[in-house]
Amino acid sequence: MSTFEQFTLEPTDEEWRRARIARGQLCDQRFPLPAGVTDVIFDRARLVNVDFTAMRFPCFVAFGSEFDGCDFSGAVFEQLSMGSTGTGIGGQEGDGAAWPQTVFRDCVFRRTRFAEFTAFGNVRFEGCTFDRSRLRQQTNTSEAEFVDCVFLGPVRSINFWGRPADRGHAVLGRDRNDFSGNDFTAAELDNVSFRHIDLRAQRFPGLPGYALLGRITERARAVLPLVDNWPDDKHRQEARSALEFLADTARAWTDDQALVSPARLGRRLPPALREELFAAFRRTSSDTSLG
Repeated sequence: MSTFEQFTLEPTDEEWRRARIARGQLCDQRFPLPAGVTDVIFDRARLVNVDFTAMRFPCFVAFGSEFDGCDFSGAVFEQLSMGSTGTGIGGQEGDGAAWPQTVFRDCVFRRTRFAEFTAFGNVRFEGCTFDRSRLRQQTNTSEAEFVDCVFLGPVRSINFWGRPADRGHAVLGRDRNDFSGNDFTAAELDNVSFRHIDLRAQRFPGLPGYALLGRITERARAVLPLVDNWPDDKHRQEARSALEFLADTARAWTDDQALVSPARLGRRLPPALREELFAAFRRTSSDTSLG
């Protein structure tokens, strides 16, 4: 998208729907959200240094659009599709077989309320900041790309994917998602899954209570004698189950690497046993730390 027409914000053909379709280019101003409008659809639009702060969007859809240096601090999204396929936009069906990508570049999402189960779709984030944003309960992320982004504060129950689903390769025009250079050193990760992603290409050092480790399968086997010496069978079973799951997912998703915390070794274990197992897990298989 090299050239853009003058910005327009027109009603959709669906008279019952209080929505507007945004097209063209808008720069250096606050987004002109009309009073009473509930839905906004960005169709091949480009927005540069646009202020969306503290706005509420019952429905926000982006299709083949670019957002450069935009500020979404304090914005609330009740329904959110960040990389829509375009089906149904203004009566169109998109670009045939292809899904055009929406790009958010150098945007700020500070205390932004993302809708739970946001439809990320074919979206790319470059150099964006997610600062205490409501990134939680996000599993529909298999086509999303993140490059050089910074994550601050809680990040909960989200999947990050290095490979899109097989069915999406043709329409996306790629079989890999770009996921590199992201900084999680000030994030609070809880139930976050990295799948088919090179963990060494991200920044984790200094993350309290976590260790980025390799040879997870070997480590899991090495700490089993410690677990077998615990007197309570319930604790032994909990630890064995957690170790097996960690090793299986590390082999399948991240080339036998993992970002490990005490909780990943058994959430229902007493804290003292979790810490004991975590310390032993880190000590085993010398020279396998990834940093």
